[in-house]
Amino acid sequence: MIDQSHLDALRGNDVYDSKGDKIGTAGQIWSGVGDQPDWVSVKTGLFGLNESLVPLHGARVEGDRLVVNYDKDTVKDAPNIDADTDEPLSTEEVGRLYDYYNVSQGGTWTGGTDTGYRTEGDYRPEGDYRSDTVADTTSRQGQRTGGDDAMTLSEERLNVGTERQQVGRAKLRKYVTTENVQETVPVQREAVRLEREPITGANRDAAYSGPDITESEHEVTLHEERPVVDKETVPVERVRLGKETVTDEETVNEQVRREQVETDLPGEGRQSLR
Repeated sequence: MIDQSHLDALRGNDVYDSKGDKIGTAGQIWSGVGDQPDWVSVKTGLFGLNESLVPLHGARVEGDRLVVNYDKDTVKDAPNIDADTDEPLSTEEVGRLYDYYNVSQGGTWTGGTDTGYRTEGDYRPEGDYRSDTVADTTSRQGQRTGGDDAMTLSEERLNVGTERQQVGRAKLRKYVTTENVQETVPVQREAVRLEREPITGANRDAAYSGPDITESEHEVTLHEERPVVDKETVPVERVRLGKETVTDEETVNEQVRREQVETDLPGEGRQSLR
């Protein structure tokens, strides 16, 4: 059973359900008759923006955690009660909570055999048991002790930023291929040609300078050109990988909440102020 000796230990602690699943973080403690703690507000959802009330009936403290007698989904789907206030719960709000958690108005716990659960009293928050930052706590204390009757309205604002993350890697790889290259090269060769010249006055002396009739042999060496292939490696191009930044636009669609004021004045009825 949770009593006043456990209140300080519950400040900002994690709240778990009866199955061992984490629900959220303990907020304010709500007390009724005799200042016995009966309800605890639990911050749930993203960034702890949602807050639900859950009975402390059957709850227990295990180490640094509070274990309540309900499962996670039941607590998160509880009726929406404004837990961030010093005002007591209204009769209507208490009734909704009793109906939701199956606690009879006669004081009987319908989910078990325990009895005597209080349905009377002025349910007020016991202290400011929250896990807020020091700045938030100081601001809230200033509002409560300022001495005026003004109500502070808050709203959620969407702060959209960007983060850098790796999406892929690019590689530059070099490999060798073979291809045929054909070129035509002109080549020269020597051929034998028989030349005859008549005896003239110019060559008569050379013609008669030798013996009259002899046997002789004359040899001529022939030459030709043949293609010669030589290969060399030469650089032809440089290739590198570069990066550039491309800017696109993405649309972010998110829901935000804000507080509004509703008045209920004599003779004017209920009105909403925007």
